[in-house]
Amino acid sequence: MAGRGKLIAVIGDEDTVTGFLLGGIGELNKNRHPNFLVVEKDTTINEIEDTFRSLGSVSGSVAEANPSQHDPPLWDEIDSWQFLNRDDIGIILINQYIAEMVRHALDAHQQSIPAVLEIPSKEHPYDAAKDSILRRARGMFTAEDLR
Repeated sequence: MAGRGKLIAVIGDEDTVTGFLLGGIGELNKNRHPNFLVVEKDTTINEIEDTFRSLGSVSGSVAEANPSQHDPPLWDEIDSWQFLNRDDIGIILINQYIAEMVRHALDAHQQSIPAVLEIPSKEHPYDAAKDSILRRARGMFTAEDLR
């Protein structure tokens, strides 16, 4: 008997998340925590990091991005949402410009599941030089292997 599949999670701007939600990826886990975060202009870096680790902010699923603000995390509430440890998430999609804000957290994630993929947004084009997956892949091959 086949087991239940893994979910795709999204951390991105409103247009990106809305597109994926319209495509059908939106889910709530048994604790009613969503598998997405809408990042807006007033979202703090800590909210994004906590969501990456837990996918579900204390204040809800819509946050606003402001890199200058750092609020202390509410670990008692976040512990139950451990995003990277959630067994129902297989892939995390994150806008590349948001990934740059929390690069240290992404680089610290070394497991293959959930896979973290950086995607472009409408206003920020994809830059292959900044993609952590491509940087890791380049380190696996020599120039001769790619000819």
